[in-house]
Amino acid sequence: MLAGSVVVACGGCTIFPAAGPQAIAVTNNISTDPEALPYSLVRLTPSAIETLAANRPRFARVFSSHPGPTEIRFGVGDVVSVTIFEASAGGLFIPIEASVRPGNFVTLPNQLVDNGGNISVPYAGSIPARGRTPVEVQQSIVDALKNRAIEPQAVVALVDQRTSLISVLGDVNNPNRFPANMAGERMLDAITRGGGPKSQGFDSWVMLERDGRRATLPFGALVYEPSNNIYVRPNDTIYLYREPQTFVAFGATGAAVLGAPSQIPFDQWRLSLAEAVAKAGGLNDTRADPGSVFVYRGEPRRVAEQLGADVSKNDGPYIPVVYQVNFRDPAGYFLATQFQMRNKDVLYVSNAVTVESAKLMQYIRLVTATANDPMVAINNAVITRNTLRTSVPQGSTTVTVPPYQP
Repeated sequence: MLAGSVVVACGGCTIFPAAGPQAIAVTNNISTDPEALPYSLVRLTPSAIETLAANRPRFARVFSSHPGPTEIRFGVGDVVSVTIFEASAGGLFIPIEASVRPGNFVTLPNQLVDNGGNISVPYAGSIPARGRTPVEVQQSIVDALKNRAIEPQAVVALVDQRTSLISVLGDVNNPNRFPANMAGERMLDAITRGGGPKSQGFDSWVMLERDGRRATLPFGALVYEPSNNIYVRPNDTIYLYREPQTFVAFGATGAAVLGAPSQIPFDQWRLSLAEAVAKAGGLNDTRADPGSVFVYRGEPRRVAEQLGADVSKNDGPYIPVVYQVNFRDPAGYFLATQFQMRNKDVLYVSNAVTVESAKLMQYIRLVTATANDPMVAINNAVITRNTLRTSVPQGSTTVTVPPYQP
């Protein structure tokens, strides 16, 4: 009768110790806190895997890539050379006696692009140079001289490049700031010019800053995914830093049962869910529910919408998403090998229902034993009294044992 009452009273309660929520609470979005953060449950399917793969962070998605030669534009502080040609001697720059020279041209002293962004050319005045290419500056000089010189032509070249630079900083062997290559170079080329990363690649991250925008990827994403190895542009800043990728494992995993640390490093640049479960010690055979393996992550709103998640309850740019994979289904293991973990993901394996039932039965046995404790004391007292009465030898001093009063 007592056991039945406890089952009825505690069948749906959450008073028993546990490493996390029950599976039914996660799948049904049940929370005892009215102000709890709302999240969306996404079951792992082939279509969900394809959506995540298509939206994997990429530099090319954040920055426009311009393949081929880099367009160099002058900036304040650059030093340029200007050479002016005339069709024949006797013009504005070439005297009559210069006809005996091989070529009718004059090279002006090197010009510094001043704070106003201009260079000075005799008889042409101030020529705008900042933000313009050599060809554009050449055409401006010709336009300014064409009515005074004899069929003038101009050649403008960059002598000292001081503004169109690329900075490679951070955890590299040779942090440097060097001129952009007019032939064009990619991210890995620029990092190589900086001496390459100091640490192992799978622990390194690459941040690219361009025109006030930033994006960060693991260094391995540049090596193994060519689409991320985009062309750099003048005034880009590339920053490398070391931060081991980790995930956190809770619940009925082998590592949690053995008392191992729950924060587990990737030790590689990319880690699948199947590999993450293995690193966490696998599923505990006596506790885990294979159908209730969850990964907690914040996804961009656009990605969450494509996954079919309900984003109406969240106003921020990132939506809390809980992915569920069913390891009772053999196909779940194939999906787990394709699902890529991300830095700071949370892996949670729920207890099986039978584990919660076993906790309940243990609680019932504890309550029943506690209720029977007075009867055990009475029985022990009676046995002790009878033993004393029968053990006193004849002729000895009488030992009076008072009767037991229950």
